[in-house]
Amino acid sequence: MITACGGGEPKSDEKSAESSTTEKPADQAGTETEVHGTEVKPGDVKLETPLNAEWVTAGKGIYDMKCQSCHKLTDERVVGPGWSGVTKRREPHWIMNMITNVDMMLEKDPEAQKLLEQCLVRMPNQNISQDDARKILEFMRQNDGVK
Repeated sequence: MITACGGGEPKSDEKSAESSTTEKPADQAGTETEVHGTEVKPGDVKLETPLNAEWVTAGKGIYDMKCQSCHKLTDERVVGPGWSGVTKRREPHWIMNMITNVDMMLEKDPEAQKLLEQCLVRMPNQNISQDDARKILEFMRQNDGVK
């Protein structure tokens, strides 16, 4: 679904030496500190119709800034898979976890692991909050024809 926008993850021994609050070297000043979300569980995401228009607009803005270079809104695969039909194939909590918790999903979710095998590139952590992931999900729902 959303695996693969480029970039690699540090080796496991390097990851343990870093924390999510590690400061970046001076040559990386201005870049975001990597943040990982807490796991979204089934039932945590409430979908309503009609769509929340403000969330759709915000989700499109996030997509335009952080997602579109690797994911198309059609079924076309670029670096990562296309988004067409994703909300019909995947549960909302799964989608949100792929957005906010890529490492966790690739460690334990067989479907996420299959996507990595197909795309061959691991999706980087985009430092997207759960609130913003919910807005992206609302945009995805609109892309899939929900009104």
